[in-house]
Amino acid sequence: MATRRRLVDRLRGPRLTAEELAARRAQFLRPTLLLGLAGLLLLVSIFLPYWRLKLNAPQYPGGLVVKAYVNHLTGDVKEIDGLNHYIGMRPLGDAAQLERSLSVIAIVVLGLLIVAAIYVHNRNAVFLALPAVLFPGIFLGDLYYWLRDFGTNLDPNAPLSSSVDPFVPRILGTGKIGQFSTFAMIHVGFVLAVVASILIVVGLYYHRQAYKPLVDAQQGATGH
Repeated sequence: MATRRRLVDRLRGPRLTAEELAARRAQFLRPTLLLGLAGLLLLVSIFLPYWRLKLNAPQYPGGLVVKAYVNHLTGDVKEIDGLNHYIGMRPLGDAAQLERSLSVIAIVVLGLLIVAAIYVHNRNAVFLALPAVLFPGIFLGDLYYWLRDFGTNLDPNAPLSSSVDPFVPRILGTGKIGQFSTFAMIHVGFVLAVVASILIVVGLYYHRQAYKPLVDAQQGATGH
């Protein structure tokens, strides 16, 4: 039992005394607020679109729009799938099925890890919060993978397969596909995830400022 307790204490770092908290309350509160806000923003992003694509086609003067959330697609998905069928592209719903099924649980876990980092008072807080910092980049990388996979693996038996060469759809900005044009952009959910990442980095900076003196004092007292 004593060994387990020492291990837990080593993982979570030194605990604050009432005197230390009273003397430097603002310094300890700063990383708590920043990390807590980051976790909240990441959780809120679940309910907002991360990416938006507008497809301009001659038969649709107003264009077609699809929005990608972390776990589903909305908008003119059926109409875009109908157009993509003619060039041999698979339905949009076939992409990232595993990622979409796990996304909400994964983001909730990331949020909980950020909150856990608040209660860890040593460098282990970095390892808890790091996955959330990397999440926006992972999302874009996965999106690019599926766009590339869909665009470079066209059905050769499709009605218009001979008129369109394999291509990589634009993840951001304007693209051209045969007689169609597209405009892709990040959306508010992704922006919140990026802001959360920035808050985590800043929060970890202030976390180190607040708790490193305590860690150094603890190590000096134990001779490590």
